[in-house]
Amino acid sequence: MIKNENLIKVRRGHNIESVHHVHIAVVNAEGKLLHQLGEVDKKIYARSSMKPLQAIPIVATGAADHYDFSDADLSLCTASHNGEDMHTNRVLSILKRAGLDGTDLKCGTHKPRWEEAYKNLILNHEEVTPLYNNCSGKHAGMLATAKFMNEPIETYYKLDHPVQQRILQTISDVCDYPKNDIEMGVDGCGVPVHGIPLKSLAYGFARLAKPETLGKEMGEYAKRVTKAMAAAPEMVGGTDRFCTDFMRVGEGRFFGKAGAEGVYCIGDMETGLGVSVKVADGNGRAVYPAAMEALVQLGLLTDHQKEELKEYHHPKLKNARDEIIGELIPSFQLNQMTLA
Repeated sequence: MIKNENLIKVRRGHNIESVHHVHIAVVNAEGKLLHQLGEVDKKIYARSSMKPLQAIPIVATGAADHYDFSDADLSLCTASHNGEDMHTNRVLSILKRAGLDGTDLKCGTHKPRWEEAYKNLILNHEEVTPLYNNCSGKHAGMLATAKFMNEPIETYYKLDHPVQQRILQTISDVCDYPKNDIEMGVDGCGVPVHGIPLKSLAYGFARLAKPETLGKEMGEYAKRVTKAMAAAPEMVGGTDRFCTDFMRVGEGRFFGKAGAEGVYCIGDMETGLGVSVKVADGNGRAVYPAAMEALVQLGLLTDHQKEELKEYHHPKLKNARDEIIGELIPSFQLNQMTLA
């Protein structure tokens, strides 16, 4: 029986070599917890899964219209991108329209996630710059907002800056969670990171999926962000990335965003459901099988969509010879909650 398990099992040969515990919350746009697995009241850092909410002030302030943001531009502001040319060129374009450049980015550097992009940098004897940071799109959006609002550019990433205070208020409003109770930390790219209960995070994504629940103005701002993600999913991740493939296969119905340390959040614009996933040990290899299994159990995917995304549902383990030597296996059953 698997109903009491909350595991992603890692099989090598015929043996279960490792397990990852997962926690999942499924909430509707009215705030009802419909399904759960594990602990859903515990605060987690949403990490990059919070980026769709962090992008809303770019629209709300008027910065997106002022700098002529396309869907692809706004989608990139929610991204944890690969660092492919389509990403870095667009970051530069956003910054240029705001009268800024790559030196204004305060996200730090790491090598591009897309191996070919990294190889090209090496072959061309070019430096890895903040443009290749997977969060550079988010930072470009923050910078554009600060520039439009005539606010300091150099400190846009700090918690006391108006850019970050608007984001904090937006998260509180969308997730219906008290601002003073949000746990604050620092994310990998230097900006504030926000800790809220897993079920509150799912509620926020449910409200994004059904934006009329946010009121007319906020609903329109949120809808513009999620529609942009669904319209230009290649900006959110890139080649061979779950976020991109999931939204492309979803054909405008879903939006989804990964976060570091095993977080994934989904909004379903057809049902108004929000789904949030946290892998307890933070291992990202378990988060996509968990998210896929939740979607399958909820009946949200067609047979065609399940087939298209099967490599994320049951990922194969391969050795250095590229031989399949095992797989990841979801082993849990979502608990359906009894509504009063």
